[in-house]
Amino acid sequence: MTTTSPHQYRWQKAIRRTTQRVSALPRVGTSGRVVRATGMVVEVVGLRVAVGSACKIELPKNEAQSAQNTPYAEAEVVGFSGDKLFLMPLEQISGLMPGARVSPLSDGSGHSARRFPVGEELLGRVLDGNGNPLDDREYPEDSPRATLDTPPLNPLSRAPIDTQIDVGIRSINALLSVGRGQRMGLFAGSGVGKSVLLGMMARYTKADVIVVGLIGERGREVQDFIDNILGPEGRRRAVVVAAPADTSPLQRLQGAAYATRLAEGFRDEGRNVLLIMDSLTRFAMAQREIALAIGEPPATKGYPPSVFAKLPGLVERAGNAERGGGSITAFYTVLTEGDDQQDPIADSARAILDGHIVLSRTLAEAGHYPAIDIEASISRAMTAITDDAQQRESRIFKQYFSRYQRNRDLISVGAYTPGHDPQLDEAVRRFPELEHFLQQNIHESATVDASRQALHALVGESA
Repeated sequence: MTTTSPHQYRWQKAIRRTTQRVSALPRVGTSGRVVRATGMVVEVVGLRVAVGSACKIELPKNEAQSAQNTPYAEAEVVGFSGDKLFLMPLEQISGLMPGARVSPLSDGSGHSARRFPVGEELLGRVLDGNGNPLDDREYPEDSPRATLDTPPLNPLSRAPIDTQIDVGIRSINALLSVGRGQRMGLFAGSGVGKSVLLGMMARYTKADVIVVGLIGERGREVQDFIDNILGPEGRRRAVVVAAPADTSPLQRLQGAAYATRLAEGFRDEGRNVLLIMDSLTRFAMAQREIALAIGEPPATKGYPPSVFAKLPGLVERAGNAERGGGSITAFYTVLTEGDDQQDPIADSARAILDGHIVLSRTLAEAGHYPAIDIEASISRAMTAITDDAQQRESRIFKQYFSRYQRNRDLISVGAYTPGHDPQLDEAVRRFPELEHFLQQNIHESATVDASRQALHALVGESA
């Protein structure tokens, strides 16, 4: 049996004491320092972390703060050049000084990706782009946490769009039918009623969960949408993520990604989700601000190439899951600047979405609500989710409506005389009924069956 000598015992005891003292010390962490701050971008040297990682920038303490309570601002790495990192703060920073220390934020497992609350406990809540409550209720501590990044779904494993959903709008149900898992765009200028139309869809659409992303809109509209448009009944089954126009561009990007991540979480549980995002254009503008700030050259009308890479990355996350799983039916508003349908963001969104509903300022100014331009709108999934009879009646409806609109000026000045064109005569006779069919009160709901019956009664004998 081996015995320990007094000399060895003293050394072992000293090693144990030293180990205990060392283990009690804080772990060594890497840090960098601020060398430049211009506009929204903070340049940092001495730190090696990946793009997209979260960091904290230490700020000067005031007299009321203890040494252990060092104030800091959260920021995200948005790019790098050589040994310099470009960081963008999530909020406006005051008191930033040259040489301020910057260190990566860790979630406890060594990862610097931030985690956000998700799950059932968030129903009925209003959150900001960071997952913090805006509704004067407690922070959702018990909710599970998840990062905003998710692996893309295999397009071949997605369930097809083969079931029509009821959105409660007669003209959409009958003429622009929307399928479960479809991504639709609402294209409109400012002030033509797109928020009201979204609210009608939120109230009347048959969905298990509603996720609303209010991105880059006026702060007043957030309260108005929740109280007057969404309403108490819609809010009970909804989660609202608000990142208004006065927040940083990074928070606006994050708010859109967070709303989409919440919808994905409910879809993965097998639920049918309605995702409403107002607006996709503000998301693109936020990315433009970030890209230009870090030196990316503008390409199309001031928009850098990264903007057009971000859009499909966000939109493609919505849609159906695998067969037998849940779905995300998404409506994205697209703000057409100056009512220009060839705006670069509108043109790009039109190409990646499964259909578009165009709202007309002319119709809105004439008191025609919802102001849907039925000629310029289309649902690319309609042929897969409706029968031949409805498709035929929808086509006849549009033909009559378009025939009248093309000759509207002649009719207005009295140059039209009946008897020369039988199809135009029929369009003129039916036009008041066609126009009435397209109009709907904000508090009126039209089911799919009622919409089809109204369409059949209007043009069924001509089909």
